[in-house]
Amino acid sequence: ELSDQQRNLPLNRKNDEGLSSESQTTEMIQSAGFPIVGIGASAGGLAAFQAFFSALPADQDLNMAFVLVQHLAPDHESLLVEILSRGTRMPVFEAEDGMSIKMNCVYIIPPGYDMALMNGTLQLLEPSALRGHRLPIDFFFRSLALDQHQRSIGIILSGTASDGAQGVKAIKSEAGMVIAQTPESAEFDSMPRSAIATGLVDYQLAPADMPAQLLAYVSMAFRTLPWQSEAGLDAHPADVSMKKIFAALWTTTGHDFSHYKPSTIQRRIERRMAVQQIGLIDNYVKYLHQNPPEVEALFHDLLIGVTNFFRDPAEFLALEQQVIPKIFVGKFVRRGVVRVWICGCSTGEEAYSIAILLREYQEATDTQFAVQVFATDIDSRAIATARAGVYPMSVAADITPDRLSKYFQLEPNEGGYRIRKDIREIMVFSEHDINKDPPFSKLDLISCRNLLIYFDANLQKRLIPLFHFALNPEAYLFLGTSESIGDSNSLFTTLDRRSKLFQRKPGLPSLQNSVLRRFTSNITASGSTLARVAGKANAPMIPPLRALVERTLLQQWAPAAALVNASGDIFYLHGRTGMFLELSSGEAGVNNILKMAREGLRHELSLALHNVVATRKMVRMLGLAVKTNGHFTRANLAIGPVSAVHPAASDSPEVHFYLVIMEVALEASTAAAPTVEKTTDSSANTIDFTSDAETVIATLRAELRIRDEYLQSAREELESSNEELKSSNEEMQSVNEELQSTNEELETSREEMQSINEELATVNAELQSKVSTLTHLNDDMNNLLAGTGIATVFVDRNLCILRFTPAVALLMNLIPTDVGRPVGHIVSNLVNYNSLPADAQAVLATLELKESQVQTANGAWFMMRIRPYRTQDNVIEGVVITFVDITETKRIELALAKANEQLRLAVVVRDSHDAITVQDLDGRIIAWNPGATRIYGWSEAEALQMNVRDRIPEPLRKDCLSRVYQLSRAERFAPYDTQRITKDGVMVDVCMTVTSLVNEFGQMYAIATTERLAKRVAEVGE
Repeated sequence: ELSDQQRNLPLNRKNDEGLSSESQTTEMIQSAGFPIVGIGASAGGLAAFQAFFSALPADQDLNMAFVLVQHLAPDHESLLVEILSRGTRMPVFEAEDGMSIKMNCVYIIPPGYDMALMNGTLQLLEPSALRGHRLPIDFFFRSLALDQHQRSIGIILSGTASDGAQGVKAIKSEAGMVIAQTPESAEFDSMPRSAIATGLVDYQLAPADMPAQLLAYVSMAFRTLPWQSEAGLDAHPADVSMKKIFAALWTTTGHDFSHYKPSTIQRRIERRMAVQQIGLIDNYVKYLHQNPPEVEALFHDLLIGVTNFFRDPAEFLALEQQVIPKIFVGKFVRRGVVRVWICGCSTGEEAYSIAILLREYQEATDTQFAVQVFATDIDSRAIATARAGVYPMSVAADITPDRLSKYFQLEPNEGGYRIRKDIREIMVFSEHDINKDPPFSKLDLISCRNLLIYFDANLQKRLIPLFHFALNPEAYLFLGTSESIGDSNSLFTTLDRRSKLFQRKPGLPSLQNSVLRRFTSNITASGSTLARVAGKANAPMIPPLRALVERTLLQQWAPAAALVNASGDIFYLHGRTGMFLELSSGEAGVNNILKMAREGLRHELSLALHNVVATRKMVRMLGLAVKTNGHFTRANLAIGPVSAVHPAASDSPEVHFYLVIMEVALEASTAAAPTVEKTTDSSANTIDFTSDAETVIATLRAELRIRDEYLQSAREELESSNEELKSSNEEMQSVNEELQSTNEELETSREEMQSINEELATVNAELQSKVSTLTHLNDDMNNLLAGTGIATVFVDRNLCILRFTPAVALLMNLIPTDVGRPVGHIVSNLVNYNSLPADAQAVLATLELKESQVQTANGAWFMMRIRPYRTQDNVIEGVVITFVDITETKRIELALAKANEQLRLAVVVRDSHDAITVQDLDGRIIAWNPGATRIYGWSEAEALQMNVRDRIPEPLRKDCLSRVYQLSRAERFAPYDTQRITKDGVMVDVCMTVTSLVNEFGQMYAIATTERLAKRVAEVGE
């Protein structure tokens, strides 16, 4: 959240949306703290990770950090760091305990740990849940939301189950942002669908599209000034624009948010503005009026609540121990119904938690009082979720295993747990606005946790007296850990200050009347029908006259009656029936009127019911002697059929009931009938038992005896059948318990197998990526080795061939099927070299490089090197034999040797004082040494342009040509004296030695001469 000082900084705006420069954005992000993006994935997440990071811009800093949480096998080393490092320029780290998070870095959860964020550092924890029940994504997202608040961003990628759904709620509750992968683009769509089902996801995108939206959101959320209006800083947009926003919310939803804390409202509006990429509050107000769905989105953002089962366990333990027993003890005295109200129940987790505590106490103490739990909220979507009672698998982390198995049932088709029916039956969920709707009354407990903290002080002061009015004397109020009753100490006493438990004090009449007047005025203001008809808000409410008469007749003159079926099972009792019915001894089951009838009524009632069932006509019996409290009372009995189907519903099947009417017979009626009278008509049979006629009595007694024997026999058969059914039911219950136990074990195994399957899918994806990388590297290596043309053979420790390059085929007769054969079995093309196996074994023994020059049969030369084969762990696994072609090198060596020899001769020629020349067969000079220059005067360049004839005197030219002819015939002759001409034209006497130069084919191609001055020869001789 930006500070007030940052909000009031003027900006150099680039456009009407209020965007600042990129440098200002970076500075504001750093000053406010950079956002941290938590990314959760399970099976199929590797491909999504790669697509996400590949789409990040590579030419700019993102000014945020990324933390990746994935379901990993605890005993497998993850390759995710290595894989993702190749796809992003940001440094990628495996998280370590206590590691500080830095901007523009990626952190990955290590296997076998849960990870949390605390004060900007990563904390690694040993998992407390069993394998298959771990929810590392929810665990991290919750800590991320608590530590970073509105700077927290959550992304849900591919995965199974529902891990991350609860974490999404935590992030949204702190005004963070959530992105989910579109189910269509996910390899496994359960996790994205669970997140989307919460209704809290801001964007649904494919992984490759997420970075662009993420950067756009961050740029808006961290660099705009949403409370800056177009009119400037003096316009006070919080006073003007906020009223317009409240009006839009009131018009669309009917709820008033003007009494909510401004900071909370502003933070939620900022988040919606960032989501919609709107920079000015005025523009957002216009957008609200033009787009009604955005009003609904803002409304639901304002209602995000943090809730889960048994949130704050210490406080719930105090409630269980200090409050709930006192509620039930009070009910023993008052004989009433336990009534509880949960205000702001959100999706119902807290309401169900309190209901479970109430049921647990009932079961522990065997109390049978009725329990009613009213749970209310203004969010219709949350109420719908609460009524369904289905929650994701991740709630198992908040509930003990005993409670989970006892009060929840697995719903595989819905991907979660459902609250059992007996708990849902005591719950009443409804939409209710505590700010305007009247409260429930005669309550034993009100739980209003983490709702008052969002209201301003004035509304809080109005709600505390409201709770006092709604509670029974000495009832209890349960508030959140950050809430209190303020200065209302005259209304409540503190039962547990730490757990925020309060007990109601006796209230003043004036206070109760003020609360009533408040809600009466609300009803009047909303235009109630009664107020409009009467013209006054406080007009008395008079019921209709017909209802008044009928109610009075039922209360004063209606006889006792019972509604039964054909078997006599009682469905409804009216009036005081104790004079005619009493409970029978034995196990209490379904109450049957035939078993409950008192002496003197039982046989007659059975006979009459049988007649009515058979004839579908009313039967009356008058003057029956019913034994009550030791004496007999005359009573009249009437039984008639009753249809449970409305006359208009002709298509519905008819349900048959029978109404048994029992009343005390009047003395006058009894005296007035001294004779036996049996009246039969089309509608009813009436038997008068007041006559003393013995014939009638004998007949009736015989008839009754026969019917009684028949009924007794039928009753015995029915009881026998019931016992057999009861025995079968007990056996079936036993089998059902065993099957349930087996099902729970199978479910646990299924969860563990599902977790292992997710981990294996992750490992498989990593290994596939690794195999693909290795395949590419292997192809590159093969092409590299083949491209170099170096013959290479890889041999293992047993000197068996592992692999070789194609160039080896020129040296050794290798084919692909030779892989695995000993290298010594392969015939080579090397001349005079048969010690390859011995040399390789020597290198294995000494680990020293061995080099040799070898020659093939076709005359090519190779440098053979044998060196140890070392693994990455520096383990010797064989040797590598390489053959480098040195044929050209050998040729160059021979040429160099010849050149050196010629160089030595050239040095002799150069340093000689004699004139040494070379001429071709045509007489052109092709070599001229410095000695020749000294003797004759011509430079080497000049001499090379001359012919030998130019240096021979004319008389001697014929003799010289003959000597050349002799040399061509391989004739030899001794040195001889002759004359030559110098550059100055002087003729000098020289002693000449002539030698023919012959090529490799024995042909003469040139003539070499050594010429020495004759005078110098003479001096040497002396």
